[in-house]
Amino acid sequence: MISNQTMQSDTQAGQDSVPGEEPTRGGGERSGLLGYVLGLVLAAALTAGSFWVASTHLIYPPGVPIAIITLAIAQMGIHLVFFLHITTAPDNTNNILALAFGILIVCLVIFGSLWIMYHLNHNMMPMNELMRMQH
Repeated sequence: MISNQTMQSDTQAGQDSVPGEEPTRGGGERSGLLGYVLGLVLAAALTAGSFWVASTHLIYPPGVPIAIITLAIAQMGIHLVFFLHITTAPDNTNNILALAFGILIVCLVIFGSLWIMYHLNHNMMPMNELMRMQH
């Protein structure tokens, strides 16, 4: 059984850490730089993977958009963790709320635009009737 004292020392009194976060103990700048380089390598690998998925014929063609979306979501996660240092720590609550609000606004703009364009297209007069009215 793990003692409570061991668990507290492992989590540093409830603080969460992510790769690339500045270390609180020794290690200095080299450890922080290593996290950024690791994030850069992972992001570049996911970007290269997306280009490979888009240009290869080894993946079933209807599955290509799903593979690209999956790689894009993974890359967003890499950026959030390694570069923006979004964690589950209590001091990151405002960052997470701001991120959620930004995602909400982007979704509203995208889906609202698609909804408006669909209804505009649905309610428009067919082109042959429009041409007939002009003559």
